[in-house]
Amino acid sequence: MAENLLGSKTKELYNALCKKEWDATTTGILIALFSILIMAWWRPWGAVGAVRNWGDWILYGIGIYSDPDTLELLRFTDDEGTVNITKSIWYNTGSVIGIGFVGGAFLSACLGGQFALRFPPTREWIKAIVAGILMGIGATFAGGCNVGGMYNALGNLSAHGFAMWFGLIFGVLLGLWLLYKEMEHITWGSGGAKTIDLPAAVQFIIGLAVISAFVWGAYQYANYDGDDAETYITSLSGILLIAVALGYTMQRGRWCMVQGFREPHMTGNTTMAKSVALSICIVAIGAAVLKYGVPIRAEGEPVLNNVYYVRGTFGWGGVFGGFMFGLGAMLAGGCGTGTLWRVGEGQIKLWLVMLVFGISCSLCGLWVKANEWEADGVLGKHVYMPDVMGYGPALALILLSMGLWYVVVTWNEESNKLILPM
Repeated sequence: MAENLLGSKTKELYNALCKKEWDATTTGILIALFSILIMAWWRPWGAVGAVRNWGDWILYGIGIYSDPDTLELLRFTDDEGTVNITKSIWYNTGSVIGIGFVGGAFLSACLGGQFALRFPPTREWIKAIVAGILMGIGATFAGGCNVGGMYNALGNLSAHGFAMWFGLIFGVLLGLWLLYKEMEHITWGSGGAKTIDLPAAVQFIIGLAVISAFVWGAYQYANYDGDDAETYITSLSGILLIAVALGYTMQRGRWCMVQGFREPHMTGNTTMAKSVALSICIVAIGAAVLKYGVPIRAEGEPVLNNVYYVRGTFGWGGVFGGFMFGLGAMLAGGCGTGTLWRVGEGQIKLWLVMLVFGISCSLCGLWVKANEWEADGVLGKHVYMPDVMGYGPALALILLSMGLWYVVVTWNEESNKLILPM
């Protein structure tokens, strides 16, 4: 009897952690906590750093990029001379976050028996290419995707998050209107979809193998020893594991930020919008606590920009980038992080989106960087709000803005005043 009870409780826990869909509020809170944790460990996280790095290496591999310095070589010196360690997919922090994030989503899908190779209808392949191009352009001009350009920007008290937030609204609305027109007028390419499933037992075994792989990878990073790159490389162990937790959480809760912008204007549903707003508030509070003492801990030394996480896109660049990214995300069926966790669960359309997104972001980023538009203030300004108004008012502004978003979407849920008609 006791053994049966123990077994049933173990199964109940497994179902809760690995099979059932987590509610949006819980998911948003967990994402915020992991965001603060990775910030405290080394740096804020995002999706664009990964896909751009992967795009860089694809273009370098096929000969489009011929200069290795395009890949931002890291040069460290040991006792025997100079050692060059490239910012490859294994040593670039953004890429490691992406690998961990996709792997965490894949782990969640396998343990939940939800992984399958899902091939989209023919028309969706075209939309995937267009979406990837738009998302790459948008992320470049906004200083990040929905995470780095909006979620973590606001969470890290940077004004450029407001610019992308504003642009995202209108990009999503246009994308929604176009999807309505597609449903009404286009019938071509609606066939061709298929799904290849894997047995649940096989998925479970693969899931266990994935856990072992990430534990091994984290161990390799943590025990790196050889030159003055040691601190940097060893930090990747924690980055990898926290990213796995983020990907696992998002897939388990099916948490996609673009839904927070789409659903209030499509169905009136506010669940995701409220969850995103709450999550941003928690990250902002955590960032304020962590960063308030940074100048003191730095002992007068200049604080690096990646600590403050501020981009010079508080202006037309952030708004335009948000608009383009929101439009692309609607055509893709997922935002930057939504794309990555859907890649992990086997959505083939999103595999193509990620590929094109990475190449587009790499090419567009190289062009913008070559023209020094962000450095010269062409895209907008670098505004770290605590420098302008202090930590208290900056935090209050973000919390009030998220509160206003909450009020507007919940008002619309009952009034339907902001629903975009078909």
